[in-house]
Amino acid sequence: MTGCGFTLIIPALNPDEKLIQTVSSAVQAGIDDIIIVNDGSSPQTLRYFDEIGGAYPQVTILSHERNLGKGAALKTAFAYYLENRRGKTGVVTADSDGQHKTEDILACAHEMESAPPAVVLGCRDFSLENVPAKSRMGNRATSTVFRIFFGMKLSDTQTGLRAIPDMYIKRLMEAAGERYEYETNMLILMGQLHIPYRELKIETVYFEENRASHFRPVRDSIRVYGLILKYAAASLASAGVDILTFFLLGRFIITEGSRAAVLACTLGARIVSSVVNFCINRRLVFDSRLGAAKTFLRYVCIAVPVMLASWLSVYGFSALTGAGQAGRTLIKVPVDTVLFLLSFRMQKSWVFAQKDYPEEE
Repeated sequence: MTGCGFTLIIPALNPDEKLIQTVSSAVQAGIDDIIIVNDGSSPQTLRYFDEIGGAYPQVTILSHERNLGKGAALKTAFAYYLENRRGKTGVVTADSDGQHKTEDILACAHEMESAPPAVVLGCRDFSLENVPAKSRMGNRATSTVFRIFFGMKLSDTQTGLRAIPDMYIKRLMEAAGERYEYETNMLILMGQLHIPYRELKIETVYFEENRASHFRPVRDSIRVYGLILKYAAASLASAGVDILTFFLLGRFIITEGSRAAVLACTLGARIVSSVVNFCINRRLVFDSRLGAAKTFLRYVCIAVPVMLASWLSVYGFSALTGAGQAGRTLIKVPVDTVLFLLSFRMQKSWVFAQKDYPEEE
C-alpha cells in the first residue's frame, strides 16, 4: 500500500469495538497517518486506545484528562497536526462510532485534493428509512436555519466527516465552541470567510437508532444555535424598545396619522432601538474585532434603509386598512420580522464581518 497525503483525525469518547474496526479498515486501505483524541474517556474504555496504540504504529493518540467536548478534541488534533505534520495536504475528520466508511473517507480526501481546493463535507441521505426521526428533523431544521440566516445551502449540517485543506485549518480553529457547537460554528465561519466548500454524498449508516451518540438534545442544541439565539434575543429586546417608543411617540407626542407623522414615529423609535441593538450586537452577539467607528458607520448604512422600508411598509398597509396607532403597531410586527432576517444576514456578512480568507498566504 502506498502512503496518503492527508491525516485522518478521530475524536473519541468512551469508544467500543467500532473504533478498532474503523482504524483497522483505514490502515488496510493505506491511510498511514491517524490522530485519535481520547476526550476524557472512562477507565473501562481505555483498553481500546491501548490496543490500537500497540497494534498500529500509524496511529498517534492524544489524550484529555477529562471530557472537554468534541470541539476541543478537534482543536487539539488540529493544533498537533499544524505543529507536526508539515507537507500534508490537509485533514479528514471522522467519527469513532463506525458511521463513516473508509471508502467515503478516501473519497472526501480525494475531492479535497482536487482543484480548486475546498472543504469537503460528507453528506448523508436523510430521506432513507434507517435514519432516526430525531436526526432527520434536527438536520432539516438546521439546514433551514443555515439557508435563511447565513445563505448557505447545506444538505447535512451535522456531518462529522469533513475534509479540510491544510491552508484553511488555522483559521477554522478560531471558530467558537468546545463541544458540538464548534462544528456548526465552523460552517458559519466558512461562510463568513468565503472559504469554498463542496458536498459529497456518502453512505448513510446508523447503529441502534444512533444511541451511541453523545449529543445532548437540549443543552447541545442551545449551544449549536447560540449565535442565532443571542441575535434573536438582542433583536427582540431592541424590537421591544422600538415598538414601545413607536407607540409612545404616536400616542402622546405625534398624534396625527399622516405619512410624515408615521415617519417621525418610526425615525424616533428606530434611533433609540438602533443604538441599543448596535451596542448589544457588537459586543455580545458578533464579538466584532473591528473598530467601533467603522462598524457603527456600516451599521448606519444598513439601519437607514431598513428603517425606510419599515416606514413605507407600515404606512402603506395602514393607509390601505385605515388602521389607527394600535393597528399600525400591530402591522409593524410582521414587517419588522421580515426585516429582522434580512438585517441579520447583512450584519453577519458585512457590518461585523471578519476579513475574507486570503487566496494566498
